[in-house]
Amino acid sequence: MTSLFFVMMVLFILTVALLHKGLVSTKNQLAKIEEIEEATNTIDTTYFEYRPEYKKHILKIEVNFKNMSSSFNDIDIDTKTELKQAGLTIQNFINEVTQKYPIQYLLIIEGQASKDNFSHNFELSYERALALNRYWEESDIDFGKDCEVLISGSGTGGTMRESTERLNQRFLIHILPKPGIIEASKKEIQ
Repeated sequence: MTSLFFVMMVLFILTVALLHKGLVSTKNQLAKIEEIEEATNTIDTTYFEYRPEYKKHILKIEVNFKNMSSSFNDIDIDTKTELKQAGLTIQNFINEVTQKYPIQYLLIIEGQASKDNFSHNFELSYERALALNRYWEESDIDFGKDCEVLISGSGTGGTMRESTERLNQRFLIHILPKPGIIEASKKEIQ
């Protein structure tokens, strides 16, 4: 009976010790994951405004396409220069973060369109986002092997709309750590 008590006591102590070690490890992992996610919010505010209620970045550059157009030929040279600098800012941010942490990112370039009764605004917003991505590629902006780029268009929909419709001819930028990669990287982060 004494031996059984001794075995149970050793198992209890061992269980408590392992649970404590696991809890400390989990807290450290969670802190690192939160640090990685918070890093996304620190991107240069010259070109980006983070809206925490939507968990999205707005590209603060006012882009004025002609009605029903997605052509970058419609955009003046100063705006193109700002868009190029914004792309370089994203490139530098992703390079810095992925060198610091073993993580991969998902970059979503979302185009929007103003409500102007054009029947193809969803396609138009996608084409505008695609045009921005092509412009960045032509400008030799490369987000690297640790970043997957997705192009999307929300047309005149979505919850993130400005009351002045002209301002909705813009790009939203989503920079998201890939959840599966975070999980796989937890052991490396420790």
